[in-house]
Amino acid sequence: MVTILIVEDDEMIRLLIRTRLSSFYRFHEANDGVQALAVMEHEHIDLLIVDIQMPCMNGYDFVNEVRESGDMTPVIMLTAMGSFSHKKQGYSLGIDDYLVKPVDCEELRWHIDALLRRARIANEKKIEIGRLVLEQESCLVSYDGRRIELTPKEFELLYRFLSYPDTVFTKQQLMDEIWGYDTETEYDTIKTYVSRLRRKLGDCPEFSIRAIRGLGYKAVLGMEEKMDGGSKPS
Repeated sequence: MVTILIVEDDEMIRLLIRTRLSSFYRFHEANDGVQALAVMEHEHIDLLIVDIQMPCMNGYDFVNEVRESGDMTPVIMLTAMGSFSHKKQGYSLGIDDYLVKPVDCEELRWHIDALLRRARIANEKKIEIGRLVLEQESCLVSYDGRRIELTPKEFELLYRFLSYPDTVFTKQQLMDEIWGYDTETEYDTIKTYVSRLRRKLGDCPEFSIRAIRGLGYKAVLGMEEKMDGGSKPS
């Protein structure tokens, strides 16, 4: 089971998170950054939930200490301090996500699962969804043991979508990240590549690529119809 360390001086918040999410994760708790570092010396931690304002060592100093040691454990900063400057400081120190209190525990679980999934993908350079496997280093895609031939750009587009399911990518983002900022390729190229992916992976029910009108595209996981929620594909 995934192990999470809650670094928070408010005992009621620690209790709330532990009570609501203990059926999904195993928890350790610390009252401040100093205690948290001590816990991490003896326990394997998969993800950190960190408050900012704490005694002895605040959240910023704790995250800075963790990152300077080379530890890249995913960090969600959970705090009442939601200004742009506070978020900027947190991200500059190496946090992965930022939620403002009061936070809904179900939403917190979504963020935890997304971060853990991306961390695993980054470490293993591999995506496995049901019978579908993508291996980044070899650009290999297989479904139920059968290899599916994709071009490098098709693979890169699919890997991007499945690394961030339910995240909408604008056409401009996809053009910049996959084709490059100085590309002269037209937006219709993305539509063509999405159509190819839908055709080549038509018998794979593990995901679908949805067109979001006026925005771009996103991947949706699950045994869903491989169209755009009944809308005209694009």
